[in-house]
Amino acid sequence: MPHAEKSDVEGGAAVLTRPIEDGQIASTVASGLARMLAPRSIAIAGASPDAKTMGGAVLANVVRFGFTGPVHLISPTRDAIDGRPCLKSCDDLPEGVDAVVLNVPRAAILPAVEACARRGVGGVIVFASGFAEAGEEGRQEQQAIARRCREAGLALLGPNCLGFVNYAAGIALSFEPMQPVAALRTRTVAVVAQSGATASGMRAAMQGRGVSVSMSVATGNEAVVTASDLIDVIVAGRSASAIALYAEQIREPAAFLAAARRARAARIPVVLLHPGRSRRGQAAAQSHTGAMVGDYALMKSAVENEAVVTVATMDEMLDTVAMLHRFPEPPQGRLAIVTNSGAIRGMGFDFAEDIGLDLADISAATRTRIATALPEGMEIDNPLDVGTTGFVSGAIFGASTAAMLADPAVGGVLLALAGGAPPQQRAKAEAVIPEAVGAAKPVAMAIIGDEAPLDPEFVAAMRESETPLFRSPERAMRAFAAVGRYADALAAANDRTPAATGLDGWAAPGVKPEYLGKDFLRRIGVRVPEGGLAVTVEQALEIAARIGFPVVLKAQAAALSHKSDMGGVILNLADEAVLRAGWTRLIANVGGVRLDGVLVEQMSAPGLEMIVGARHHAEWGPSILVGLGGVLTEALDATILLPADIGHARAVDRIRTMRGAKLLDTFRGRPARDVDAVADVVVRLGAAMRAGIGIEEIDINPLMVHAAGEGAVALDALLVTGTPQS
Repeated sequence: MPHAEKSDVEGGAAVLTRPIEDGQIASTVASGLARMLAPRSIAIAGASPDAKTMGGAVLANVVRFGFTGPVHLISPTRDAIDGRPCLKSCDDLPEGVDAVVLNVPRAAILPAVEACARRGVGGVIVFASGFAEAGEEGRQEQQAIARRCREAGLALLGPNCLGFVNYAAGIALSFEPMQPVAALRTRTVAVVAQSGATASGMRAAMQGRGVSVSMSVATGNEAVVTASDLIDVIVAGRSASAIALYAEQIREPAAFLAAARRARAARIPVVLLHPGRSRRGQAAAQSHTGAMVGDYALMKSAVENEAVVTVATMDEMLDTVAMLHRFPEPPQGRLAIVTNSGAIRGMGFDFAEDIGLDLADISAATRTRIATALPEGMEIDNPLDVGTTGFVSGAIFGASTAAMLADPAVGGVLLALAGGAPPQQRAKAEAVIPEAVGAAKPVAMAIIGDEAPLDPEFVAAMRESETPLFRSPERAMRAFAAVGRYADALAAANDRTPAATGLDGWAAPGVKPEYLGKDFLRRIGVRVPEGGLAVTVEQALEIAARIGFPVVLKAQAAALSHKSDMGGVILNLADEAVLRAGWTRLIANVGGVRLDGVLVEQMSAPGLEMIVGARHHAEWGPSILVGLGGVLTEALDATILLPADIGHARAVDRIRTMRGAKLLDTFRGRPARDVDAVADVVVRLGAAMRAGIGIEEIDINPLMVHAAGEGAVALDALLVTGTPQS
């Protein structure tokens, strides 16, 4: 049953835009968060009549937004503020206030939280700093406060936060002076940021370009309320068309991925800007919010697998949100560009290649349709240059947009234009807006000229229609690339490999010798060299006779995970005499190490050496790494991280985007490599990692990849096991 829109306690549990079904918000903390974000009653501890103070600024915002519910002011030193009576402490609050601002010193936070818990408060906002971001003592104090909140089901925003504004609910509980908006559009954006200044900047930037912001929440240290909780509440209440998220750390990754899945199912895009790609970026994030920043690549792979759109810069964040909030369900397809400048056309080709943005190969029918609207003899291509035709009649921009949108290969249209005089700008808007408003595919316009003023009527028309408007074709193209990634992620949402079944675990955790690792690979369908384990040289000779010379000998013991360094590998033994000598040499090299035996295997045919590895992360779960072998891995950073549930077709596509992937194709007389075989190994390792049998790591190095159609062979394998996962 849905939660009631009103409660029996004062103020009630107001939802954001509609009732939230049970199960959509699982915890009492999240229910308290929903109450806090759209309160029917509020309290301000540390209230002041001076709008220049934090407590006074919050009160001024409440008054400015015209909040009509009960407002309880708390001040131990004042009897009244501006005619409103003051309570002496949080213990004096009536039962069930929805939102309480705790503008009190750090030392007073825990007692105030305990009082709010006793009074059945929905949620509290804590501005004070000096907690986890300041060191171990502050971290422990923050943890104590968080424990008390969770015990009581009390939502806590912060500490070290700026508060929030909910334009839809008509409330701003922040010390940043804010102004209400006249009205919200049907399509809106919710801003969530761990940094208060960033939340403010993102909100202002979006509003400045005509994007309607429904709410903006600064989460600070996220002691209790996290970005995941906010995504869930926003999605459950359908209170935004897209979510713009700035996060310096994803706390509780499993909860975040679950929230992202729910957002994806609701077709509410989440666009994430996450610093920390560089070492110094990681250090800055840790000092700013007390974040324990993890592996950026691991995070990126995991969240993108749930259709979260990751961006690298603030510009890309703002531009992508401007596109996706308007077109939250973009279809797959490539970009079409319409321009009135040959220079823009040429630069469009170059920049698309630079950022890996595919341009659509438009059909003959589309070319014919466009040709009928242009003077005879003009080149019809993508990007399309309409030349001077557009300066005579703006209708060509509408006609060419319509033709491009009708092409099945086109996933979106960018009009990258020289604007011309005000009448010409208005003519462009009149022609393009009707096509954009009715389109299911993204349509945007970029007018070159940087900060040169545009015609106010043109800008107003574009904003009224919510057609994204840019001043840089390059920024627009980056946004289209992000939209394309989101469209691909939506299309691949169900293209996932199930976890493997029927696999046994291990009696004891630890590093397994190579022969056991290869036995496991053989069981899951990964090809390994023919061979067997020998404990005497005579057994080795029998195995060699069966599989054929030349062979390789490898010493086998759990303690020899790097056996090559100790001379524990003897290669290319061509006959019986050489094998006997090699056996003697190998045993001498590893003297003192107790061996399980010696692995005797066929020598592999030459191929391209690659690495395929898997690792189980305590928070993010399993992932698969694919890379070029040898020195190329580190020298070229030639690796890619893939989700463990990836399907075969998607694995092939992703492997081909890896740095150095040209080596997989025909290269300097060498044949193309069997990428399908590599993808098959990826899929099988991913399924095994998710089987719940306690695999911590699998490392295949090298995986020898042969010519297309000839497969790939795991020449070495390292397997590390732990406690089986449920």
